[in-house]
Amino acid sequence: MRNLEKKDERTFDAIVIGSGMSGGWAAKEFCDKGLKTLVIERGREVKHNLDYPTTNKMPWEFAHRGQMPDNILQENPVVSKCYAFKEDAAHFFVKDKEHPYVQEKPFDWIRGYQTGGRSLLWARQTQRWSDFDFEGPLRDGFAVDWPIRYKDLAPWYSYVEKFVGIAGDRDQIPQLPDSEVLPSMGLNCLEDYFKTEMIKKYGQSRPVISGRCAHVTKSTDLISQQGRAQCQYRNLCQRGCPFGGYFSSNSSTLPWAMRTGNLTMINNSIVHSIVYDEKLGKAKGVLVIDAETKETKEYLAPVIFVNAGSLNTNLILLNSKSSRFPNGLGNDNGLLGKYIAFHIYRANIAATYDGLQDKTTTGRRPTAAYIPRFRNVFKQETDFLRGYASSFYARRSTQTDYSGIGESLKQSLLNPKLGPWSVGAGMMGETIPKDTNQVSLNSTAKDEWDIPQLNIDVSYDDNDEKMIVDFFEQFTEMFETAGFTDIRKEDSKQSPGLDIHEMGGVRMGNDPKTSLLNKWNQMHACKNVFVTDGACMTSTATQNPSLTYMALTARACDYAVKASKNGGL
Repeated sequence: MRNLEKKDERTFDAIVIGSGMSGGWAAKEFCDKGLKTLVIERGREVKHNLDYPTTNKMPWEFAHRGQMPDNILQENPVVSKCYAFKEDAAHFFVKDKEHPYVQEKPFDWIRGYQTGGRSLLWARQTQRWSDFDFEGPLRDGFAVDWPIRYKDLAPWYSYVEKFVGIAGDRDQIPQLPDSEVLPSMGLNCLEDYFKTEMIKKYGQSRPVISGRCAHVTKSTDLISQQGRAQCQYRNLCQRGCPFGGYFSSNSSTLPWAMRTGNLTMINNSIVHSIVYDEKLGKAKGVLVIDAETKETKEYLAPVIFVNAGSLNTNLILLNSKSSRFPNGLGNDNGLLGKYIAFHIYRANIAATYDGLQDKTTTGRRPTAAYIPRFRNVFKQETDFLRGYASSFYARRSTQTDYSGIGESLKQSLLNPKLGPWSVGAGMMGETIPKDTNQVSLNSTAKDEWDIPQLNIDVSYDDNDEKMIVDFFEQFTEMFETAGFTDIRKEDSKQSPGLDIHEMGGVRMGNDPKTSLLNKWNQMHACKNVFVTDGACMTSTATQNPSLTYMALTARACDYAVKASKNGGL
């Protein structure tokens, strides 16, 4: 039974589903523009600074010195694969049994249900797309053409970057447009050496740059207005940063929106579906289930933004059925939930370097070097489509002598000796969206709130396997060129999903017959519903995607407000 008492208290100018990376931006933009905005978050409330219980703990203050007990790991075979699922941050992750889903093929779905979502846990890497990415599907003959190009998003990238705070350099790389940057965190001496050796061998075609990251390295008036301070280089970001040194919804967009007086936020509120009004010919609101009491309520608004996280956004839209849309909201073409894509993070390569013995590193820099995509950029040169970017790190190891007893052992423990340099690179590959990679609603399995569980049917393909082989070949050559030795290649064989960059299912496009959203992230068949999280992505490129989600969201909000005033919704 729907509780519609005090209807006026449940009516807003805009509703945003989800409070994570893109949802936080939608809240900020709508509230800044004077709209009374409701943000619906399915998880618990987490307030900046008040609800980061481990942020200042020392290693010895953890019961298991940071590691998770075996029984917890066994109970969570999926989420425990994530690198950040440790004693200091496990409370920000969804546990496997609490929110089940159906793996048609192995897929590790990593989720964070709380205020801010996974913006508390992201790796904070930020790179713009270029037209090599937006034009990729049309040029290379896969998926559908993006309805926008770089010039459409460039001013919104700048708008978002100035608010977020991006540490980096202006690198002047065609396939990686420059951002609005704060001072870079720089390269260490061995990373800089590797950069020089790559220039000698490949010219400017394989640049090695400081990883652009959402960390405040120098304050600005706009960042100070948010109440955020500079990054302290603690590299404990997954705990929640008490300084606001890295960007999250909790420390930035949501408090900003709240200060306008226009934001209402409800937690522990699970969206069942979007309610479509047959007479009005558009969505009128959102049906919500209280996570604890199971009570249902309907919230109303003329504009609805779906930012629940890529796969949950697909689930909500698939579950939003009506006489007009029996297969899910806006799903006239039957493509909702299809063309899911992700990033390939399986391939890693490591090595040793015997030089630079008179140098080492200090501090805890929360980023690394970055190598933008260099394969198939300007022309097709391999037997696979698209390409990969890569992280690159270099660090000096230490070696401790554990022999001896008494004073000699004590001195050995207190004075470890410097060992050799270790280097490594990790692949960030682009997958090709295809209709066989899809999600759907399970016809029998339901969750605790009687919502169908999500079937996930996603896998690698031959293009992915060829790309992995090429990554190993190219980086072996690059490492040998730099004089690195003891080169070790590892294919983790990890399932899709562990990259935590799932995208698609509600893709943008020009043609309503082949896409769900138009160039403004607006549903072709339901004009007052917008999708601006990862579900909207037509293709994935190789860049970390969060910056693009944020820019798309700010752009779409601007359009939605103007269109609403002009009767366009």
